[in-house]
Amino acid sequence: MSEESPGPGGQLPAEVTSFVGREAELAALARLLGTARLVTVTGPGGVGKTRLALRAAAGAAEDFPDGAHLVELGHVQDPGMLGHAVQEALRLTDSTARPPVEVLTEQLADRRLLVLLDGCEHLVDACAALVGALLRAAPRLRVLVTSRESLRTAGEHLLTLAPLAVDGVDGEPAEAVRLFADRAAAVLPGFALTPRNSAEVALLCRRLDGIPLAVELAAGRLRALPVEQIVLRLDDRFRLLTGGERGALPRHQTLRTTIGWSHELCDPQERLLWARLSVFAGSFDLEAAEYVCGGDGIDPEAVFDLLAGLVVKSVVLREEDVRAAGYRLLDTVREYGAQWLRAGGEEHRLRRRHRDWYLGLAVWGEAEWFGPRQVETAERTGQAHGNLRAALEFSLGEPGEEQLALLLAGTLWYYWVGSGHLGEGRHWLDRALALAPAPTEARAKALWVTGYMATLQGDPGRALPALEECRHQALATGDDRALAYALHRMGCAALIGDQLPRAAELFEDALWHYETIGELNSNVLMAMFELGLAALLLGDEERGEQWMSRLREVCEEHGEQWAYAYGLYAMAYSQWLAGDVRQARAHAVECVRLNHLFRDLVGIVLGLELLALLETEPEHAPDLAEARLLQGAAHRIWQAVGIPLFGSTTFNTPHLECEARARAGLTEREFAEAFATGARLDLDATVRRVLDCGAVR
Repeated sequence: MSEESPGPGGQLPAEVTSFVGREAELAALARLLGTARLVTVTGPGGVGKTRLALRAAAGAAEDFPDGAHLVELGHVQDPGMLGHAVQEALRLTDSTARPPVEVLTEQLADRRLLVLLDGCEHLVDACAALVGALLRAAPRLRVLVTSRESLRTAGEHLLTLAPLAVDGVDGEPAEAVRLFADRAAAVLPGFALTPRNSAEVALLCRRLDGIPLAVELAAGRLRALPVEQIVLRLDDRFRLLTGGERGALPRHQTLRTTIGWSHELCDPQERLLWARLSVFAGSFDLEAAEYVCGGDGIDPEAVFDLLAGLVVKSVVLREEDVRAAGYRLLDTVREYGAQWLRAGGEEHRLRRRHRDWYLGLAVWGEAEWFGPRQVETAERTGQAHGNLRAALEFSLGEPGEEQLALLLAGTLWYYWVGSGHLGEGRHWLDRALALAPAPTEARAKALWVTGYMATLQGDPGRALPALEECRHQALATGDDRALAYALHRMGCAALIGDQLPRAAELFEDALWHYETIGELNSNVLMAMFELGLAALLLGDEERGEQWMSRLREVCEEHGEQWAYAYGLYAMAYSQWLAGDVRQARAHAVECVRLNHLFRDLVGIVLGLELLALLETEPEHAPDLAEARLLQGAAHRIWQAVGIPLFGSTTFNTPHLECEARARAGLTEREFAEAFATGARLDLDATVRRVLDCGAVR
């Protein structure tokens, strides 16, 4: 498992607007976080729960050495994906087939951190169960929750958040008035509270019940209307709803009315775009908005200007700290837009266009994975993770779309494997395969991807049947591409199953098929690496080095880094066999560095195991304590990969040799303490240590 070690502040986003008021609530929340392990901030939509919780978490972050982390749950609709979403937000990469709750309880057990679960009201039962399990397993964990309703679980402390004060004290403007003035100055430079407008602003804030989101939306109208006109128009809306009796309007209706009024003040195309944007789950970028929302009433070239108008009106938020995924809707605003989308009969069409865009993103990512932009591809796919989940859910839940679900889940192999999301990838693939039994190309691809990932997880019981079915289907349908991939991944299973001659034979067959059909990508390069490694393990060093040379040549020609990182492991292993420890160490360190860019745990841990062995070489100033420490660090990562060293005798032999050398040269206490020290290091700390030591050497 990989963990970030961000220090104080953790993974909290930067504030893009100023924080106004709430001094008393912040102080109360700080006190609760100091004593309670589970605190839930409740209140109606738009009241400012998220902003308060983020500010409180940032203030408390220095008390948590492992940081404060935000988990946004508004876009998570399937309770079964809750654990995966928490893992992703905490950057806890696990490649095993274990349930996420098991992974989280294990990895957070000795951590002191604050987790902010934001927007739990639609997942109350699932959140309550997960939070309860985490708090029982991790005694130094604190959880802060925002929700429109409480979790109703043991140990929960509640802070009910009311709207901002609308009446000033001792001549000072009320909090709601201060918020309006602050946001008004942002949209209308030079705006300030004056004796002439103060009374109208105060009246407006009272009409809005001091609900922060309503106040911000009203402030966004100042470019078009003066304060007096905003008040009059809102009064007209309220009278229509209540028959003239102002006190009859509940606060939740005040917010809905204000959002609806903001909706009416948008021009027709802005309203249409608002509704269509509601299909996005979390952040989205301009290109996605243009494709998904353009056409049928909106010129795609007009989307940018319309989007900019919605940003000015505070309907859409611009996320300045995100490079590619730069916009999002607040949950309350998105829900309102979704209602209009359904009312207009466009929901199904827009969700299909949304799926098609993110299917295209996955196909683009698979193609770009073989080339110099692999790291960028991993980042862009990661930013789209929430929307990819929504696209998969749509395809799995819509009759007739099962084949596209198979295609999308299978095409994302590069992300599931290369960025450490094997467990989630298996989740989607298993669901899609169960729904679509017809022997199609999409199913064949999903089968070999499933077999590949199950092999990496040390799950031959699932891997071999999936790969065998893929092979049989490929032979029956004449699908040469699927046959090549099935043979290739069966070779992987044979390699870690200590069937080295069989593995080499399967890799050779696969490479022959790849060449015959003109296939060249990162998978083909991995087959070269695996055949070269099998040759080295069989004692044929010359043949192994030939394949490594070929791999390196193709990687350099195409700028490929992911398969090259694995090739570096085989090169280092070959150099160790030849007695060139210095060069072997350099290549193993670079193997760890490159794999860390992708957060590929298998590649990282293989490099660590080899570096540990190299530290024991007697003719090169051995450091047996460091060797054992690296084995401890590797052991921790293996827990997140699956069975240590794949359960393979072949891969375990160098490990046992390293262990024996360390045990012979260290006392029992030194031996145990070094291992324990390494096992306490998280992934990033381990990699930093490897790179620092590599630089010194």
